[in-house]
Amino acid sequence: MPQSQTPPIQANSADRVELRVASFADLDARTLHDLLKLRADVFVVEQECAYPDLDGRDVEPGTRHLWLARGGAPIAYLRLLADPGGVERISRVVVAPQARGGGYAGRLIAEALAIVGSRPCVLDAQAHLVDLYARYGFTRTGPEYIEDGIPHVPMRREPA
Repeated sequence: MPQSQTPPIQANSADRVELRVASFADLDARTLHDLLKLRADVFVVEQECAYPDLDGRDVEPGTRHLWLARGGAPIAYLRLLADPGGVERISRVVVAPQARGGGYAGRLIAEALAIVGSRPCVLDAQAHLVDLYARYGFTRTGPEYIEDGIPHVPMRREPA
């Protein structure tokens, strides 16, 4: 190989981003801790929202936790809830600050919608993220409102 060329960088397994999906019962203690810490670091500390993150919905039988992990550590997360009437709800979408801009929220939303399949899906988007959700077929269903000091917009995606 000529000196002016460098060999390609080989990605090791610690650099690989892996999708994980689990029910609450399938989460080990360390993973649960790391997922809750990510949520607290962003929602409570960074966004300065003192709110009851542990709302009881994480443990419901129909809840699925989806996250992307690099080197075993979560870098993005969302939970998919089973709401009444056969409606799915995406909530707690979060990306670690050091992983933002990598398309991870979109990847998780796409994975969640694959699980949702032909059922309707709702979410309460932070207002600055409405366009992100619109790319996945979500439309506004009501006026903007303030929750924990942050503007939110209710959105819904009908089955295809």
